[in-house]
Amino acid sequence: MTPRESAGPGPATIAPELVELLSGNDVVAIAPALLGARLAVASPEGTVAVRLTEVEAYAGEIDPGSHAFRGRTARNSSMFEAAGRVYVYFTYGMHHCVNVVCGAEGVSRAVLLRAGEVVEGVDVARGRRPAARKDRDLARGPARLTSALGLTREDDGELLGGAGSRICLELAGPADAVPAELVRSGPRVGVAGPGGDGEAFPWRFWIDGDPTVSPYRAAARRK
Repeated sequence: MTPRESAGPGPATIAPELVELLSGNDVVAIAPALLGARLAVASPEGTVAVRLTEVEAYAGEIDPGSHAFRGRTARNSSMFEAAGRVYVYFTYGMHHCVNVVCGAEGVSRAVLLRAGEVVEGVDVARGRRPAARKDRDLARGPARLTSALGLTREDDGELLGGAGSRICLELAGPADAVPAELVRSGPRVGVAGPGGDGEAFPWRFWIDGDPTVSPYRAAARRK
């Protein structure tokens, strides 16, 4: 799929500190720094925004849990773009999940957005997620988060922007920053094989005690 340009002003509107963060190649350092960030997506239905509470890092060719471990494909092509795009993939024949692409062009680093608190557009998110029993469940899990935001495979490769962009990512300000003592790490959810080794790849990060964080589940063992 050819990446589509953002309908908004584009990457020039991203705050300099966010450009600097995403441009780094150390995705394991980038991922926890996105906790507390605000991701908003505008649509004709209205804007939905989430405060990120759970993320996972994926490191391309050095990471057996990454979609890009075995190289570039039509599906994962956006992971190989330069920092500042979204990588949206379709999984299990029914769900979409969204990642933030990091690093230089060609290095295939990305942060999977696993969960968040809906802080704007709750009614729109409820309409997209009618099965959610409580508002804390609206974006509690990567597929739920992507659904609440209204993102699909059609958005794969879109550029992130700042305020006024269709897909807007903003880091938490000093007053809303997540205290370091509340950031936890552990094995990634549902990753099979060596990439699911929590000692070698403790690359899931979350805000301790936040009710929107999804429960940990190990990969199902093959029979």
